[in-house]
Amino acid sequence: MLFDQARNELELIDRHTQVLKIVIENGPVGILKLSEMTGMQAHKVRYSLRILEQNNLIKASPQGAIAGDGVEEFLTTANENFRELKELLDVIEQHGNEIVR
Repeated sequence: MLFDQARNELELIDRHTQVLKIVIENGPVGILKLSEMTGMQAHKVRYSLRILEQNNLIKASPQGAIAGDGVEEFLTTANENFRELKELLDVIEQHGNEIVR
């Protein structure tokens, strides 16, 4: 449907931020421990770790994932980015409500 791709992307952002939070708070942490802590399947955790590493938010260490060099910037801008997404969703909802009337 029209919203499936957007929903999937938002769910991915949620998953990635859950994994990032645990790495920041508990790192170094490995895939199996992250899977256990999040209740996510290991292959999903592995994918999230790859995306987070590509975005410089985590880095690999011999003991497991640790916070990356980009975490500080992410943390300072995250709330604004989440707010912007919410505002966009609010606008989309308003447009949808105008159609449904």
